[in-house]
Amino acid sequence: MQVGAAIVASRFVVAEVPPLTLAMLRYAIGFLCLLPFALHALGGLRVAVPRRDLAAMAALGIGQFGILIALLNWGLQTVAAAPAAMIFSLFPLLTLLLAAALGREHVTPRLLAGVLVSIAGVALALLPKVQAGHGTGWSGELAVLASAAVGALCSVLYRPYLQRYPTVPVSAFAMLASVAFLAVIAFREDWPAQIATLRPAAWGVVAFIGLSSGIGYFWWLYALKHESPTRVTVFLALNPVTAALLGTLLLREPLPALLLAAMALIALGLWLATRAPAAKRQPAPG
Repeated sequence: MQVGAAIVASRFVVAEVPPLTLAMLRYAIGFLCLLPFALHALGGLRVAVPRRDLAAMAALGIGQFGILIALLNWGLQTVAAAPAAMIFSLFPLLTLLLAAALGREHVTPRLLAGVLVSIAGVALALLPKVQAGHGTGWSGELAVLASAAVGALCSVLYRPYLQRYPTVPVSAFAMLASVAFLAVIAFREDWPAQIATLRPAAWGVVAFIGLSSGIGYFWWLYALKHESPTRVTVFLALNPVTAALLGTLLLREPLPALLLAAMALIALGLWLATRAPAAKRQPAPG
């Protein structure tokens, strides 16, 4: 739900704050929220963290919190909140496929059916643009899809480090790495000048995005520490519904029946792909 709300909020402010600058501010605020708790958790850490683990967690943070959000914000410049959330909802299915490719998930007929049904749902959501001739191109949609793919890969690769180290310091360190990365590449948007001219209303939206992201991604990494990536990412199915409803209420974006049907297909696909196989029936006693 936090992802869906953040997509709508980003859509609201992305015309005033460029994508890279918005991503940098988002995780700078998130990092500051987590920093006191991270320092407290580090006080009880009894093992030294190898440099290779620090480098790997920094790279994952740059991917999960930097590249993913930059691509998503770029896409939101041309894609409405509900369709963007619809495309992003392929995140869990991409996670399943990547985990299967790495030998961590077994691809079953039910999983394949879920993938195909969800793709059909996304295609249905994009049908109006296909019929209109997509004169504005597909760069926005491809950017949102690429952001989901980056997130899926990072979710699969995060788990060993989250099981080895406390969740809050990993979250804060990953965000700090992404902020440093984004601060460098966002210079092309002249982010110091952008920040200096932000209206109070825009700062309010950015603060909401940052605060919710700090809390939301702590919960996300905590879940990845205790559950498989598949079981965690499936809950992103809630994000298109949240984004569609909030986009309609706050941004006055249309909510056509075709989009509702697409949501139903994606929900069905996620259910097929992630439901546990039925337990074998035990013979009756006696």
